[in-house]
Amino acid sequence: MPTMLGQNQYGKAGTRVVRIVRDGATHHIKDLDVSVSLGGDMEEVHHSGSNAHVLPTDTMKNTVFAFAREHGIDSAEQFGIHLARHFVTSQEHIHRARVRIEEYAWDRVVTSEGAGEHSFVRAGRETRLAQVTYDGDRWEVVSGLTDLTVLNSTDSEFQGYVKDRYTTLPETRDRILATRVSGRWRFNWTDDARETPDWDTSYEETRRHLLEAFAETYSRSLQQTMYTMGARIIDERDEIDEVRFSLPNQHHFLVDLEPFGLDNPNEVYLAADRPYGLIEATVLRDGCAARIPVGLTDL
Repeated sequence: MPTMLGQNQYGKAGTRVVRIVRDGATHHIKDLDVSVSLGGDMEEVHHSGSNAHVLPTDTMKNTVFAFAREHGIDSAEQFGIHLARHFVTSQEHIHRARVRIEEYAWDRVVTSEGAGEHSFVRAGRETRLAQVTYDGDRWEVVSGLTDLTVLNSTDSEFQGYVKDRYTTLPETRDRILATRVSGRWRFNWTDDARETPDWDTSYEETRRHLLEAFAETYSRSLQQTMYTMGARIIDERDEIDEVRFSLPNQHHFLVDLEPFGLDNPNEVYLAADRPYGLIEATVLRDGCAARIPVGLTDL
């Protein structure tokens, strides 16, 4: 039976690079996990095993380390742009590059003498994400975050929903709303744009608008809250055209304390980690098409 080669790519995943910038006695740290994926004229290596067009994945790893020294790491996005441009423009047979980056935050250790100049503690916050794709003509930069856990202890209700013979969940006018945010947002930046975004500022401001929208919205459903978060980002950040969220509903159930002769005026809850509702949606700037995959893990 005749066959043909379909879409394919190869690369180096999980290159962990830590860059220390020594500003006198004060040090600054960037901690990234970089994955590179390349595609192009690769038919022959699949058909005959010829490696004539193959850049070794070990070389990709070495390039990450070398670029950390040569270019520094101003931001995850800018570092990914440097790498993607290099692989596509320096290798004749490479036609597209995708660079995915996870950035891990570190905070300075604070002592009685103030913030440490060279002592850090791993921050217990979300993981920052970036993905840069380049095919020699077009750029796509997608930033995001994962494992950002948020909770509203009130100003949330859930009622008026469809009920059938299997429905046991009681309606509530006052509940805990908690979720672990995974989000991606796509920039409208191109290589010939008059201005390149300040990637770090854009990330922090997008994160701020996301959190403020979550905190300020009286929620009748997690869907409503999620849409408000995305719409706030689109309205406030001109450089972003698309936002994609995946929000698992981390349920908190009011515990029945009557068997113990106690009341429970919305004070004691059981936090259930599973099963959980999973709410997903894309919010777009008017006139823009969706390009972030529906499954966030497919990025």
